[in-house]
Amino acid sequence: MRRLAFIAMAFAALAAAAWAPSPSPSPLLGPASLASLPAVPVPAHNPMSEEKIALGRLLFFDARLSGDASTSCASCHLPQHGWSHSEALAPGYPGHRLWRNNPTVLNAAYFRHLMWDGTLDSLEIQARSAMQAPVEGNGKAFMVEMRLRLIPDYVERFRRVFGSEWPQLDDAWRAIAAFERTLVSDPRQVPFDRHLAGDRTALSPAARRGLALFEGKAGCVQCHHGALASDEGFHALGVPRQQLFDSNPRVQIAVRWQNRQRDVPRAVYRNRDEDLGRYYRTRDPADIGKFRTPSLRELKYTAPYMHNGVFATLREVVDFFDAGGGETANKSPLLKPLGLRSEEKTDLVAFLEALSMERPLLVAVPELPPILPLDGVVSTDCAAPAPAAKGSL
Repeated sequence: MRRLAFIAMAFAALAAAAWAPSPSPSPLLGPASLASLPAVPVPAHNPMSEEKIALGRLLFFDARLSGDASTSCASCHLPQHGWSHSEALAPGYPGHRLWRNNPTVLNAAYFRHLMWDGTLDSLEIQARSAMQAPVEGNGKAFMVEMRLRLIPDYVERFRRVFGSEWPQLDDAWRAIAAFERTLVSDPRQVPFDRHLAGDRTALSPAARRGLALFEGKAGCVQCHHGALASDEGFHALGVPRQQLFDSNPRVQIAVRWQNRQRDVPRAVYRNRDEDLGRYYRTRDPADIGKFRTPSLRELKYTAPYMHNGVFATLREVVDFFDAGGGETANKSPLLKPLGLRSEEKTDLVAFLEALSMERPLLVAVPELPPILPLDGVVSTDCAAPAPAAKGSL
């Protein structure tokens, strides 16, 4: 509870200021610069409170929101893996394998468009989508809502937070989103943020050289700028094909199912066995293969990288961009060979790591309240939390 109180107080301090997205680069003024994270934006329809955050934390780790009570938000967004997943492609619901690398929840509160293709616009919608999608949470709304109503502790918590007689599923997504809005970088722990605040000793000599490359020769700042180190735009880079697309039948099925359930035209569907990216939202052929520019914050803890998890290390990512990206239709004209020397690549990686906190953000796995069936016998089935990560607070 002391940890939760700290989170709530920290959030209240952050929320005191207004947030505005970073500007796009101007062709006249050159690319925008990097910046520190401002206050977390909070939607008017879902104000924050300590009790709501506490409820959302429980629900984030509760697998009973899924179809067979096996999969929680934390199944794919593990605190000890940077609130992402260490595997190249997310595991998904039992029997499935997803087709994308798992984006981290860290700092997701700042993005205007969520997911690699930008199809979702809020954390509340994302929570609902993930827990109800057949290949992710597979939770049927009426069944999950009834489960929540058979947990007396949840009934009381929902009543206090939302004023409802019984837990409502839409309120569950609001609570989860509120908790996720506390999962943000602490600028006091981020060397680059301390550097921006005037601490000239915060960056190592290698990181300072890397910053100069980032803003100059390497040109990273063209797409990675602002507080998130992301333009929130969509670009086709020619990222190498993920080998699991060819070797894992479940991935092949998931990709084709994705295309069908999103009503991709037959001519496109039959000739594509890869993720179509931004095209799912716009239906513009010029957007095939384009994915959202990821934030560069907390990279130290969120490997592997890219939308398909094809790169295991930051050095591999730097090598890819140094070569000018890969070959693909709709490729971004910003990509071109950089001619970086080996020591320059090392410096660039040092700077990228300086955009992460010096210690990972870990939260202890909570003890979940038990179900109390109608016969009055307490059941702890499905309520036991997963083992806590080493070093959890």
